Amino acid sequence: MAKLWAVKPMSALMNEAREEGEHELKRALGPVNLITLGIGAVIGAGIFVLTGQAAALHAGPAVALSFVLAGITCAFAGLCYAEFAALIPIAGSAYTYGYATLGEFVAWMIGWDLVLEYAFGAATVASGWSGYLVSLLQDFHIHIPPRLTTTYGDVLYLYNAHWMPRMSLPPGVSAASLPHVMGIFNVVAFLAILVVTVILVVGIEESANLNTAMVLIKLSAVGIFLVIGIGFLLRHPHIPQINWHPFIPPSEGPGLYGWGGISAGAASIFFAYIGFDAVSTAAQEAKNPQRDMPIGIIGTLVICTLLYILVSTVMTGMVSYKTLNVADPMAVAIDATGIAWGSVLVKVGAVFGLATVMLVMLLAQSRIFFSMSRDGLLWKWAGKIHPRFRTPYLSNIVVGGIVAFLPALFPIDRLAELVNMGTLLAFAIVCAGVWILRRRMPNMHRPFKTPLVPLVPILGIVTALYLVWTLPALTKEVVIAWLIIGLGIYFTYSVKHSKVQKALGTERK
Repeated sequence: MAKLWAVKPMSALMNEAREEGEHELKRALGPVNLITLGIGAVIGAGIFVLTGQAAALHAGPAVALSFVLAGITCAFAGLCYAEFAALIPIAGSAYTYGYATLGEFVAWMIGWDLVLEYAFGAATVASGWSGYLVSLLQDFHIHIPPRLTTTYGDVLYLYNAHWMPRMSLPPGVSAASLPHVMGIFNVVAFLAILVVTVILVVGIEESANLNTAMVLIKLSAVGIFLVIGIGFLLRHPHIPQINWHPFIPPSEGPGLYGWGGISAGAASIFFAYIGFDAVSTAAQEAKNPQRDMPIGIIGTLVICTLLYILVSTVMTGMVSYKTLNVADPMAVAIDATGIAWGSVLVKVGAVFGLATVMLVMLLAQSRIFFSMSRDGLLWKWAGKIHPRFRTPYLSNIVVGGIVAFLPALFPIDRLAELVNMGTLLAFAIVCAGVWILRRRMPNMHRPFKTPLVPLVPILGIVTALYLVWTLPALTKEVVIAWLIIGLGIYFTYSVKHSKVQKALGTERK
């Protein structure tokens, strides 16, 4: 039983970090690449998709306060991630950090949990990407068969030459009087995941450069939205007065508006912040991780939190929060201005922007698979590196092939609900790990040190676990079921092949 709590020696981790060659990941990323990777993951689903859902279902206009709460929680965790990423520049993120401090069993559980998190995260974004692309194409009178643009059972209505869900119809328009169809399979989202998977197989440097270019397009679109939106609010001050009143809607039950809704909104959008967690999974591909990883993680967090607060405030001022529970809430808001070119540019930015989120999430998931395989906890094929592209190509292909079916079959609101628990648990593990390692090895050289230890780690743990408590029951049930499956794999395969446990057995002999 004691073997379950065996930690991976720091000396072994440091040796892995120094390894080079055709069977290792390629070190090709600088600080700009790392920040854009983070922004690529963070500025996307949160702004273009989840902001509207959190406002409509939980917080109302006070969704801006939800982002403040989530940002504060992320700040505690982000500082702890920065210390670990600079100290242990290995792919694997919270899985690797947990292995070094809390033991193999905890590392397995959080690694397996992160696999689920990134799978549903990429699927959620693919669903939102599909909504924006279809809307953009319809602006140019290009129509994909509507049954192939949404999941089975979802109903789309034809209004003003656009197929849209019922929530997107203007107030006063009767859905019963409009032509409608029922979805079969979201082919658009399915193909999006497959294309991103091919890009990741080709190489990390190519993926990062493409990501950087798309991030610039995405930030331009966000900037255009803010300029148009703020101008619209200034010209029509009566509209935000109506839409922002009351700023905190009265509570209608647990997690439904009021102060409880702000907390529930923060938990529901937390998945949007996993960008800096994704940055840490690329530590083994950073040129100078001791310097660049803290820059990438903290820079991502600061830039993105400010943008989230601005966009959510402007969006809920432009339209009623009740109309934003759709896959493309920013498009709904910009359409209210009547500025057609602005709507097109924002949709173009969203299409490119959400593509970067899919790319970074699938990259992060395959790197966790890679790290777990290299430790003997998953099958050997997951750790194989392509001799030419220097990427974990089999992990990419298997993961991408499975994830492609999720957004094609499940609606976006269900997918988003299933993501956040993994993120929050990972944050709690990383914060605990920093505190434990400071006590266990206080004199170790740390290129970056989390300030105010143990206060910052404790606050990170408490806030993360509080947000876990506010998550829907379905989220907890699915994660528990997934972890039970993981336990089956761990006790039937991982304990027999664990390199750390084999090393301990050799030492005892």
